[in-house]
Amino acid sequence: MNKRIRIGVDVGGTFTDFVLVDEDRGLIFTGKRLTTPDDPSDAILEGTKRILKEAGTDPTAVHSIVHGTTLVTNTLIERTGAKVGLITTRGNRDALEMGREIRYDLYDLFLESPPTLVPRYLRKEVAERMAPDGEVLLPFDADEFRAVARELVDKEAVEAVAVCFMHSYRNPDHERQAKQILIEELGDIPFTISSEAAPEIREFERTSTTCANAYVQPRMQTYLKRLENELQAAGHDGALYVMLSGGGITTVESARAFPIQLIESGPAAGAMAASYYSRLTDTENFISFDMGGTTAKMCLIDGGKPDRKHDFEAGRVRRFMKGSGLPLKVSVVDMIEIGAGGGSLANIDGMGLLKVGPRSAGSAPGPVCYGLGGENPAVTDADLYLGYLNPDYFLGGEMALDMATVEKAIVEKVAKPLGLSALEAAIGIHNIVNENMAAATRMHLAEKGRDPRRYDMIAFGGAGPVHAYGLAKILKLRKLVVPLGAGVTSALGFLVAPPAIDYVRSYVSRLENLDWAHLNTLFSEMEADARALLADAGVSGDDVTITCSAEMRHVGQGFEISVPVPSGTLSADSLSDLRESFFDSYQKLFERTVRDVGIEAMSWRLAASGPNPEISLNFGSGSGESGDALKGSRQVYFPETGFVDCSVYDRYALRTGDEFAGPAVVEERESTTVIGPGAKVEVDKHLNLICTLPKS
Repeated sequence: MNKRIRIGVDVGGTFTDFVLVDEDRGLIFTGKRLTTPDDPSDAILEGTKRILKEAGTDPTAVHSIVHGTTLVTNTLIERTGAKVGLITTRGNRDALEMGREIRYDLYDLFLESPPTLVPRYLRKEVAERMAPDGEVLLPFDADEFRAVARELVDKEAVEAVAVCFMHSYRNPDHERQAKQILIEELGDIPFTISSEAAPEIREFERTSTTCANAYVQPRMQTYLKRLENELQAAGHDGALYVMLSGGGITTVESARAFPIQLIESGPAAGAMAASYYSRLTDTENFISFDMGGTTAKMCLIDGGKPDRKHDFEAGRVRRFMKGSGLPLKVSVVDMIEIGAGGGSLANIDGMGLLKVGPRSAGSAPGPVCYGLGGENPAVTDADLYLGYLNPDYFLGGEMALDMATVEKAIVEKVAKPLGLSALEAAIGIHNIVNENMAAATRMHLAEKGRDPRRYDMIAFGGAGPVHAYGLAKILKLRKLVVPLGAGVTSALGFLVAPPAIDYVRSYVSRLENLDWAHLNTLFSEMEADARALLADAGVSGDDVTITCSAEMRHVGQGFEISVPVPSGTLSADSLSDLRESFFDSYQKLFERTVRDVGIEAMSWRLAASGPNPEISLNFGSGSGESGDALKGSRQVYFPETGFVDCSVYDRYALRTGDEFAGPAVVEERESTTVIGPGAKVEVDKHLNLICTLPKS
């Protein structure tokens, strides 16, 4: 049986989103369930069962399920991971606490450093030492390592073990010997060695990444195993895949071994969906705006691809302060994420000022209007009060919203303490969250040296289309795109992203001194590993695309830039091409080159991917049906007009070529799009709403 049904599942902080693609019928079905925080698999199973019923099929017809999760991120932020023991080179025990010996805020006398994942008493040292060039300076003491490992397990009762030896990125032999001993001694206790988890230069970051992987490993392994078993019990015999932080798809086996690569798993799907729509709409540059129930994510799409980076900070003590979190060497989609979602709570700070977020109502109890026990007003409550949401059509009418309770909460918790009316308080909540998101977007653009005038905006997520028009106006953008099924677009991102994997090997050398044979061996090993993993994901060898790059810098600089590397076997004849590739990349970033200073390479990367899946955007919920799209009207608040009678459209009755003007509200099951006065909207051939904003 040739199975051609795939399901994407996005587990968010408030909702779990579902998209089912039936390639034989050319149909897409969508769904949304409240996330079950105690056990996310409950919502996954219930939502999958429901969407299969709506699609009129059964679990045995499903080829694969692709999902992303915030479990890794939450585990690190909440510090709910495993008890980890670290074994390292003698003399390197305190690398985690020493870090870079840099204060992220020079003038804060009460500076709070991010707590280490492994306390000092669980950090053990053994005799071994590699030189930076990989030469063995001190042989590995296997007996001492075995004794230390047993002590951590038997005496300290650790739940996972991390091994990070100095310069193992250059020569992993000692770590490989350690791995064999751990297999023999630990039984089922998971472990991580740095030469597999983060084979890159810089001891602190590599040690931090290795420990973080071990820290989340037991919980993630348990979760994935439970999910697999429960899906199989429900009749699913297809494959289960997971999205990586860099936007690729990987196997469950790889996710179990290196769960730290999933730290931005969920948000990455939104960026991949935005990249897909960039190609679909022939829009080169997008600001991807994904606002869900808990957070808002902004990502830049340039040339149809999201920006990526190869380092990440998790669990920052101060959200926007670089250096205040745990440094991780992982490939991630470069985005900014803030606590601004539909569930973000309004509160009054110690100075008597209205604040919104980052604390969220989540799915339990959720905003006040859900009627599940929430007491403090959230952004969704303010949006309901202002008329943006239909209390009788939330989730397609499945969930009724309570306006009376909302007004009472806004008055008691916000309006009265500030001496405002309920309307003024609701406006304040809505405007503050918009301004917070605009400030974060401006900062992201400024940090990357990008001009906002080069970008249009694509908005999705449950709350994204509600706030997109206001945000686009603040940023002075001219065009806004809202896809059909915007509320679950991130889940669609799992199904349009190709199977992919990134590998890295550090080999530090000036370009003129490169050992070409060693370099080719590194690329050959990475390519072989990548092809093997993609084969497990069902990608044939002929369909694999290989892209190579290097991180280079001028000698004496403290940072590197990514430089494309020519494909094929490298040799001394490649030297001039590598130099010119470096100068071209440097010129694009800094608009200057310095040709009389030496160049050195730090790390070499290989990215392998399968083909981009092609799907038909034919939503099975009734898109394109004949009939009048105008449902009626209701009073909606806009800053330009106050409350005004606003046209309300049925998203599923809009067809290609339809046009209308704002003010307008467009309702669909999983989201609502709000269009302000003066805007023009056209429905394109893919049923996207193309909104042209008025000149400010």
